Amino acid sequence: MSFAVRQLMHLRVAISPCPNDTFIWGGWIMGQVPPMPDIVSSFVWADVEELNQAASQIKYDVIKVSAAQALRLQDSYAILSSGGAFGVKHGPKLVSLNPRTIPRTIAVPGLMTTATTLLRRAMPATVELIPMRYDLIVNAVQQFRVDAGLLIHESALLLDEYGMHCLLDMGRWWSDQTNGLPLPLGCILGRRSLATKILELVERQIRSSLDHAQEHPESIRPLIKAMAQEVDDRVLDAHIQAYVNEMSRNMGQCGRQALAKLEVLISSC
Repeated sequence: MSFAVRQLMHLRVAISPCPNDTFIWGGWIMGQVPPMPDIVSSFVWADVEELNQAASQIKYDVIKVSAAQALRLQDSYAILSSGGAFGVKHGPKLVSLNPRTIPRTIAVPGLMTTATTLLRRAMPATVELIPMRYDLIVNAVQQFRVDAGLLIHESALLLDEYGMHCLLDMGRWWSDQTNGLPLPLGCILGRRSLATKILELVERQIRSSLDHAQEHPESIRPLIKAMAQEVDDRVLDAHIQAYVNEMSRNMGQCGRQALAKLEVLISSC
């Protein structure tokens, strides 16, 4: 008797360790939602700028990147409708220790990030941007190695704890520029060489994982804490509430309009 051998596809996925990503993907990663048929998934975590660089080299099948970088890579990747990060009331913040600072040097979380892309439009071209990993920026400002820092992720929600003053709220700046569109911060990319059916399965799997997390948040909490820079429950909840919303499940027309606006902004830089 002969048996047919099922061919399994290996899907390589890369995301950031930030609470919003871990919340969305945790059910999938931890096997708390049914797997996709005939697909074995493996996951890696990396800083957002490392992910941006990896995507430019097409290292992974599915990858979370800055929204600005996603728009630059559309020849190689399709932007998926689920799993993204859109700021409605929150966004990156330019901060310093002195509220009257006119910065000449600014630490930024990578030159390809959406935050830095927006900052280039909002600040004079003479400002020197110094890229570093996002979780090192606060210390660089506190040690006076730079005049100001551009904060993203959890750090942008902790200005009082860090003794920082907000010089420019990029979320508000974006809202003023776009008549209130949500701020596209991160997107999920799928390699265009993958079959359309596979990309659709991935979109559904992300939504299923997010639905599970919203119904059973405590089942994801240990993974979120293990990956996050800040482990205080209040900070984690604030971060998730800030960047996980209905557009994380499906960006819809509103999300695509916001991406189109960002694309126009990038082309004019």
